Amino acid sequence: MGIEHLGDRLFIIAGPCVIESYDVCASVVQVCRDACERLGVDYIFKASYDKANRSSLSGFRGPGIEEGLKLLSRIKREFGVPVLTDVHSPEEARAASEVVDVLQIPAFLCRQTDLLVAAGSSGRIVNIKKGQFMAPWDMRHAVEKVRSTARVEKVILTERGSFFGYNNLVNDMRSLVIMKTLADLVVFDATHSVQLPGAGVGCSAGNREYIPYLARAAAAVGIDGMFFEVHPDPEKALCDGPNSLRLDDFLGVVEQVRRIYEFVKEIHK
Repeated sequence: MGIEHLGDRLFIIAGPCVIESYDVCASVVQVCRDACERLGVDYIFKASYDKANRSSLSGFRGPGIEEGLKLLSRIKREFGVPVLTDVHSPEEARAASEVVDVLQIPAFLCRQTDLLVAAGSSGRIVNIKKGQFMAPWDMRHAVEKVRSTARVEKVILTERGSFFGYNNLVNDMRSLVIMKTLADLVVFDATHSVQLPGAGVGCSAGNREYIPYLARAAAAVGIDGMFFEVHPDPEKALCDGPNSLRLDDFLGVVEQVRRIYEFVKEIHK
């Protein structure tokens, strides 16, 4: 898949929440890549070298930017897939852009002007996660910051749920329609949407069983892409296991999404 054609058909962003090891990343990317090829959808591998926003100081964050980018470069080269990772500062955006195809702005950083401008200046595709505290229409300001550089290739906005009381998120599916008017592409994050922030003991919890339902609902509203955190054994994942999709379930869920995506495209012709 040429990343320059992203959005011409359904695309899937999927991988482990954080880089745990090469073996975990390799097992995920191989299954996800092969499943997407089989279903005729495009695939981007995602994993974070640093999860800076952890509930607890003891939460696993990843190998750091230097080792993380080396591993992402290896995954990209060996498996022939584009890669995505989070960046947290202008300096990280510049360094990561030398390796990855898509720079992701974490939800809690979606208002950070210097970071957004640096990501836009990279010439890479930029995926901005909508803050859990943000109205969808207010994401136009984040998009404008990225586009202000006139160098960004494409801007993606990703819905990942909104705060609803303590330790809970809900999805307003209207946000997908609204944000589609603001950016080049809109994505639904089906796994962070079932997260229960901070509801565990020093960590987040989640309701993994609802992932397929929300994914199907978002596909019915209309999306360009879908985002999944995927792990071979979510119970043993070092980060976001409770809201990660089981690797064995990936093919079935994506097939459901693809069928709904194609139906929605057909009725809107």
